[in-house]
Amino acid sequence: MNETVPTIDPQHAMLLVMDYQRAILNNLPGADELLPRLAAAIDAARSRGVRIGYVRLGFDDADYDAMPDTNKGLTAIAAGRRMYHEAPETAIHDAVAPELDDLIVRKTRVGAFSTTDLDEQLRDGKIDTLILAGISTSGVVLSTVRDAADRDYRLYVLEDGCADRDQNVHDLLTQKVFPRQAYIISIADLSSLLAAE
Repeated sequence: MNETVPTIDPQHAMLLVMDYQRAILNNLPGADELLPRLAAAIDAARSRGVRIGYVRLGFDDADYDAMPDTNKGLTAIAAGRRMYHEAPETAIHDAVAPELDDLIVRKTRVGAFSTTDLDEQLRDGKIDTLILAGISTSGVVLSTVRDAADRDYRLYVLEDGCADRDQNVHDLLTQKVFPRQAYIISIADLSSLLAAE
């Protein structure tokens, strides 16, 4: 960390695990190394009282039917009826699976907020700080950083808890774009920032 990063108050923070789904991980190089790293981050956060939330992409029949053909990114998914919300491949991977009291939201667009009640649930829970991990960096993480910043959340991005099929894009976003709105930290940094609280 090159800048002074504020410590994290666990009582007002949530680690948001985004799109860690089987179908998405199957297309990601290095997923076998990523999963245990994120599992360790979840354990560290949970042990210090940070709440854990999950965002997953999944569509039902009405979602497919309502998808306009103007949406370039999701039209092919809708046409092929891929990522059906009850299909096993859309489940969160067992290595980072939610526990009973964790927050889970299902989305039908790239970002975590626009098609969910996530913001309302976070506000109701007095959460003002989000620690983001997700696949992909150029998809859900980028969309969620932008939207969450506009909603005035304090943001931390777990650089080694995010991944993209294009490493250069991941590096550009985490090194040049996200630092304008979020603190970029590692999983090891997370433990020390929480321990200091």
